[in-house]
This record gives sequence, structure tokens and C-alpha cells, in this order.
Amino acid sequence: MGGPGRFFMGHGAAEKSMDFSGSSRRLLGLLRPQSHLFVAVIVLATMSVGLTVLGPRLLGQATDLVFAGIFSRQLPAGTSKAEAVANLRATGHGTQADLLASLDVTPGQGMDFGAIGSVLLWVLVVYVLAGLCGVGQARLTNLGLQQVIGTLRADVQAKISRLPLRYFDRQPRGEVLSRVTNDIDNLQQSLQQSLSQIIASVLTIVGVLSMMIWISWVLALIAVVAVPVSIIAATRIGKLAQPQFVTQWKVTGRLNAHIEEMYTGHALVRAFGRQQESAQTFRDFNEQLYAASWRAQFISGLMQPAMMFIGNLNYVLVAVVGGLRVASGSLSIGEVQAFVQYSRQFSQPLSQVASMANMVQSGVASAERVFDLLDTAEQAPDPVVPAHPGRLRGRIAFEHVAFRYEPDKPLIEDLSLIAEPGHTVAIVGPTGAGKTTLINLLMRFYEVTGGRITLDGVDIATMSREELRASIGMVLQDTWLFGGTIAENIAYGAEGATREQIVAAATAAHVDRFVRTLPDGYDTVLDDEGAGVSGGERQLITIARAFLAEPLILVLDEATSSVDTRTEVLIQRAMSTLRAGRTAFVIAHRLSTIRDADTILVMDNGAIVEQGDHTSLLAAGGAYARLYQAQFAQAVAEV
Repeated sequence: MGGPGRFFMGHGAAEKSMDFSGSSRRLLGLLRPQSHLFVAVIVLATMSVGLTVLGPRLLGQATDLVFAGIFSRQLPAGTSKAEAVANLRATGHGTQADLLASLDVTPGQGMDFGAIGSVLLWVLVVYVLAGLCGVGQARLTNLGLQQVIGTLRADVQAKISRLPLRYFDRQPRGEVLSRVTNDIDNLQQSLQQSLSQIIASVLTIVGVLSMMIWISWVLALIAVVAVPVSIIAATRIGKLAQPQFVTQWKVTGRLNAHIEEMYTGHALVRAFGRQQESAQTFRDFNEQLYAASWRAQFISGLMQPAMMFIGNLNYVLVAVVGGLRVASGSLSIGEVQAFVQYSRQFSQPLSQVASMANMVQSGVASAERVFDLLDTAEQAPDPVVPAHPGRLRGRIAFEHVAFRYEPDKPLIEDLSLIAEPGHTVAIVGPTGAGKTTLINLLMRFYEVTGGRITLDGVDIATMSREELRASIGMVLQDTWLFGGTIAENIAYGAEGATREQIVAAATAAHVDRFVRTLPDGYDTVLDDEGAGVSGGERQLITIARAFLAEPLILVLDEATSSVDTRTEVLIQRAMSTLRAGRTAFVIAHRLSTIRDADTILVMDNGAIVEQGDHTSLLAAGGAYARLYQAQFAQAVAEV
């Protein structure tokens, strides 16, 4: 699947939309381990919302006190409220009489500033307590979500370590990185900004609705009519937006994969003059991402204006009917004022939920991509009670081994070979013959589909992978270095190695001679690309790493392919010392590097076609002899 040229091809049919409801339920399930924190969040949110909802009711009482004071000042002192109402009705002012009857007034008294001040003080206390509860809610929410996301990151990392090599062979690295980084970050941001707000919004709707029913069930019924209309509008818009968010994050993963491949293989892209094709592929992905993002944001962005429009219509109806109720004396002005505030508070959570819909949908889309990674089939677990070879000697036996990467495409059929302890087994053959596959099977990067492989008589499938791989040292054709010093890279396979041991291994692998020329010597910092050292020097560092690890079994896969001829000769001498007493498997295209091997296996199409030492295979005049003559006939004549 890898390679800079892969993305120059088509991309196939569009993938189907995600299971929004199922993924949402699973996402909520991630919060269960932190349920104690979220219970506290709900308690604090309930207190905060309850106090906030109480505020308009108290302000309504203050409004009634102010209005009653103004009204009472206009009435003659010494008369009772009943007399004032009767006088108004007698003079034909029925509406004013109904309004006065709904007020608690004492004619001629004026405003009661003490009572008004007391109510306002309670309003201040209520809002301060609501704010403190809101701060506590936000802090606990953030703490709980950080722990949830931290656990999710750990689960993803652990999952990656359990995935078979087959998965990484078929997935672009940029796509995997996008799921591990971009999607988890987007999920974290979505939860942080939406979860707390959703809890508060739901509680606000319940609390406000209760207060509205308490004040006037008629006005509450008018306000509630907006709810099903809002839900229908939000559902319709959400269904249109969700597939666009799915596409957005899938294209983001493909774009990241392309960028990562182009960056990693930028030298190859330049060498073959494919900059224009690479740039065009980037533009295609970028345009797809732009289109999907624009559609997702535009469609989901329609939700809040729609909610606001419905809320404004509802507000007008409440104001008109409320005014009529005040005129009839059924409600006081303070109650209508409180109800109008509640109607705004009632529509506000609906608008907030609508405005968060695009974020929630984006977060769920990212969550599904992460869940897809977590649900990927893992490699078979190690046995509960793994087997252990009694005494490790390094005898490797392939017994009637069969293997295929694809079920319908056999690669290796009925392969048998034995590597005795301390012997060097060289494997040669054309590209695609199955040489590296043998090593992958030995390391259990892939599992055999038939037969078995034994280490000192014990089936390696019954051993733990960690114990098996701890006894094997590998030097690959593709060098791998991590960001760190040269000394740290050499000591990667030997924890606790001293500087003297590192230098000794480097000297044996001919690393010491060029490290001494660097300004910081063994403390020279390399990045993961090995910038600052040549390809051959990077390979020498990996060879030194194998020297230091001192494994029982040594695997060399074209380990000297990037070094010059003189260094190759020196390394071969060092390798002879390193291989002494160890079982070694050497994959080589340069036949000069394996002439002293105890056994040479010639492979073709997954089968061993010849087997023997260098002299006997040359004498046989078969496939090995033809390979050797093609490589070295002219060179031997010149020497």
C-alpha cells in the first residue's frame, strides 16, 4: 500500500455513512469509568441551573414591588384597596381595576425601598452561588474528560502494539497517525465544548419549563409548541450534515497520509520528476476536504438561525398573550416579565444545542474512526502459560511450513529447513521469492498457515512473542533510527548499557571512526530521519545496535547493502566474530557476503530449490551458480 506513487491512482467509491446513534452510545460508554465525577457535575449543574432559574422569579417580584409603589402613589391615602378598585369600576375603568386587583398595594404608601432592596440582595446572592456552582461544574467536567481522553489515548497505543503487521502493511502511515492524533484531538475538543453545555441545557429546559407552568400553564403551552418544531428542524438539518462530517474526516485522513508519504519520499518524488503529480493529488484532496468541510459547516450552520427564528416567533406569541393576561388581571406585570425571561431562557438552550450540533457530529465522526481502529482484529494472543525452551542453544527448524498473505494466493508451500546452533544460514534468490517472509515468520510478525517453526524443539507459536524476540537480533535493509543521540540509538536494544560497552560495539561495527569526527561525538543528536549522517553510516549504527544486544539468533536482511566495498569487508570480519556461537540468518543479494555461510538456501516462488555450501552449489551448476556467475564472473576476472 505504501510508496509515493500510490496516491496518483483513483480513490474508489465513496464510503457509507457512519452509525451515529450507535457510535454516540459507545462514546457515552467511555465516560462510565469517571461516573463519580460526572455525577458531581450533574449535581453542581442542577444547583447552578436551579439558582439561575430562580433569578427571574425574584426579579419579577422586584418589578411587582416597583409597579405597586408607583400605582399606590397615585391612589388617595386613607382608602382601602377594595374601595380603590370599586371606584375605578364605577368610573368605567375596568381594565385598570382588574390590574389593581392583581397587585399588592396600599393606597398612598409609595415605594417600599426596603422590600425592593431585600429582593435585589437575594437576587445577587442567588446569581453568585449559581456562578460558583458553574465554575465547579466546569472544573470537574474538564478533569473527567481529560482522564477519559487520556485513557482512550492509552487504549489506542496499547491497541497499536497488539495489531498484526498485516494491518500496517495495508494502511498508509498518515491515515493511522491521523486517527491517533487529529481524530482524538477533535473528539477531545468536541466533548469539552459540548458535554457540559448539553447537561446545562437539558437541566435549564426542565427547570424553566417547570417555572413557566407554575406561573401560567396557558403561556407554557404556547412556549412548548416551539419544542417539536425545533426538534423536527434540527433532526432534518442534522441528517443532511452528518454524512458531510464523515466525509470531512475521512478525506482529512487521506490528505494526511498523502502529505506524510510525500514528505518521507520527497527525494524520490524529485528524482522521478513527480512534483506536479504530487501537487495535483494534494490539490484534489484539498478540494475534496474544502467541499466536504464547507457543506458540513454550512448545513449545520443553518440550525442555529432556524432555532432563533422559531424562538423569536414564540417570543412574540408569549408577549402578546402575556399582555392580554395582564390586562385581564390574570397575571401581574412581574409574572409576565419573569415568564418572558423564561421563554428566552427556554429557547436559548435549544439554540445552544443546535449550535453545538456541528461540533457533536464532527466529534462522533472522529470517534467512529477511532473505534474502527480499536475494533480492528488483533494478532492472536500469547498462550496463557507460554512454553520455555529448557536451554537456549539456537536450533531453528522449519517443519513443512506453509504461508500465504492472501487466502487464495499461496506463497510458501511445505518448506522445511534446519539451522543448527552456531551455524550461518544464507538465503538468496530473486525478488519476491519469499526470503524476507521466512524472517517475518521466524519473528512471528506473521503466523504460519501450515506446519510449524521450532526453537530448540519448542514450537514458537507456544512461546510468548516477547521472549522469542528477545533472543533475536535484527539488522534490516531499511534502517530505523529514533530522535536521540547516537549513543542512545546504539543502546536501544540493551537497556542499561554503559558508555564503554556502547563504544566497544561501535568500534566493532566501524561506527567509532566516523562518530569521532562529529562535533558532539556519541552525544550527537539525530532525528528520526537520521539527518546529519549518510545512509551507510545509519546502517552501521543499526549494526552496532545488534553487536551490543548480543542476541542468541542473528538476522541480517541485506545489512550491508548501503556501505562501500571496503567497509563491507571490515563489517564481514566483524560479523564473523559476532556470529561465532550464534545461529545467523543472512538474506543477501551480494553473494560475496555469504560465501563462508555454513548453509546457503536458494529460494524461488516460496520454495527451496537448492541447498548446500558455496563450493558444492557452484559445482552443481544450478540456480546459485548462475546467480554467482552473473554477479562475479567479470569481477573475478579483473581481480
